[in-house]
Amino acid sequence: MKIEQRDLVLIPIPFTDLSSHRKRPVIVISRQEYNDSTEDIIVVGVTSNIKDKTPYSFVISNDNMENGKIKMDSRVRADKIYTLSKSIVVKKFGKVDKRTHNKIITLLQKVVVHQDSNEDKEKNEY
Repeated sequence: MKIEQRDLVLIPIPFTDLSSHRKRPVIVISRQEYNDSTEDIIVVGVTSNIKDKTPYSFVISNDNMENGKIKMDSRVRADKIYTLSKSIVVKKFGKVDKRTHNKIITLLQKVVVHQDSNEDKEKNEY
């Protein structure tokens, strides 16, 4: 099965304490060049708990799908990032649309991009 950027797939995700795992949906965010040249994919988590309004997350529905369907409205968690082997993908549900992917990337940037304040800039000058 070819895995592509924006695919919504089912994958066994480990608990953060690595005590066990559960099959969970995730969205592939890694570029196609990366996906084609490695055995891995980079994904963000998706949860059916839409009431948990955590920062760096938003709700998706079938309206956000370019193709395929999801069973229920779900929350994308841009702060739950995993690099996993393509070989453990269990199933592909479909693909989210480009607008949804762009929203994920925007939130992901907010998670990882350092925002220098003026004070930080002064401390970091060489």
